[in-house]
Amino acid sequence: MKPAIHPEYHRCVVTCACGNTFETRSTVDQLQVEVCSKCHPFYTGTQRLVDTAGRIERFNRKYGRQ
Repeated sequence: MKPAIHPEYHRCVVTCACGNTFETRSTVDQLQVEVCSKCHPFYTGTQRLVDTAGRIERFNRKYGRQ
């Protein structure tokens, strides 16, 4: 590796939308994510309903698809 061209790699706090936090290493100090292993349906075994109705309606309005 060439010296002095790589970003600093240090400890990082990851905060999930569910409130869970954990520590990892990254080039940034903090990360915010929407899902983590504590709330992701694959790991929990429960299904979470994602609200996409607003997005679909907005797309249909924008492109005239009725």
